Amino acid sequence: MSWITLRTTSTRWEAEIMQQVLAAHQIPARVLDLGVAPYLGLGSPAALQVRVEDQWTALLLISPMEEEQTEG
Repeated sequence: MSWITLRTTSTRWEAEIMQQVLAAHQIPARVLDLGVAPYLGLGSPAALQVRVEDQWTALLLISPMEEEQTEG
């Protein structure tokens, strides 16, 4: 099974939230630590990975929604 990095974050909790969103849609995902945890409890950088075949569906699920432009 091949995995691809979908997104990197500066904090692990952010990647874990995205992983939970994907799990709710039955998309397997994993979180990998990218470095040593910094001091002062700021969290550590992490990467969110999904299977290659789930890449585009996962991107749609975790991408920010576009806001509607209103004229006026």
